[in-house]
Amino acid sequence: MKKARRLLTVASAAAAAIATTVGLAPAASAAPDPILASPYLYQWEGQTSPTAAMDATGVKTFTLAFMLSDGGCNPKWDGTRSLTGSDKTMIDNIRAKGGDVVPSFGGWSGTKLGAKCTSAAALAGAYQKVIDAYKLKAIDLDIENTDEFENNTVQDRILNAVKLTKAKNPGLRVVITIPTEVSGLSATGKRLVNQSKVIGANIDAWSVMPFDFSSGGDMVGKTKSAVDGLKNHLKSTFGLSDDAAYRKSGLSSMNGKTDNAGEVVSVANFKSIRDYAASHHLARFTFWATNRDCNNCAGISQGKYDFTKVVAGYTG
Repeated sequence: MKKARRLLTVASAAAAAIATTVGLAPAASAAPDPILASPYLYQWEGQTSPTAAMDATGVKTFTLAFMLSDGGCNPKWDGTRSLTGSDKTMIDNIRAKGGDVVPSFGGWSGTKLGAKCTSAAALAGAYQKVIDAYKLKAIDLDIENTDEFENNTVQDRILNAVKLTKAKNPGLRVVITIPTEVSGLSATGKRLVNQSKVIGANIDAWSVMPFDFSSGGDMVGKTKSAVDGLKNHLKSTFGLSDDAAYRKSGLSSMNGKTDNAGEVVSVANFKSIRDYAASHHLARFTFWATNRDCNNCAGISQGKYDFTKVVAGYTG
């Protein structure tokens, strides 16, 4: 692989030289896919320098957590920080290095916009404030808290808001991230997928969180089982082929020790999960979180950014 990469580099340099000789500008580098390989970063906990991670690993994009309610139907980082403060500076710094971001709405803790905004139109307006503030190409809706995930009315409000938002922003990509069981989606998760079809909310990628299952076991096997279950439900719901359903599926793992005692995702596990994701061309491969990606930060022995490096190398 190293030799092949070197040959490609030499060939690219030669092509650029030829283009210059004949008066043509070299082709611009493609913009990074904001959802494909985009590790979560919780900006104010642990390692918080995305540009340092970019320099160390080659990663280009981050999923920034979390966009919450300020107590009403108004989005703020963690429910407290404005859209124009230090978070914007951080986003500008990432983009200045050729990267991009995906703000994540929701998460487990805090007050959720889906619950506080009383209509789909109001919720779409909250999404739009963030889209406009950062000229976004994609957003992640992390629907796991009971106020959003377990509430059918709020589920439908979110999906209708997505439909409105996508109509107003052609080309915007939307990821929905949800919990999973080992066998795949729970009944609640299946309802969310089914309702997306009924409502006509065009979700670009469905991403499951294959962890917090039990006290341990084969996390590679459990992850594969969970994503296969997601794929099967997308296949049957939308009438897709296996390949097409995998290409709308994704996963967000957790590095090191998870929230459940005894459950661990090692670096070796994560590489095997990456290989599985690549074999099926999953739309999204990520983890929680780059903040925890250093020696002992996630309760295991590892090198700094070992998990982020694995994500950085994922090309779908």
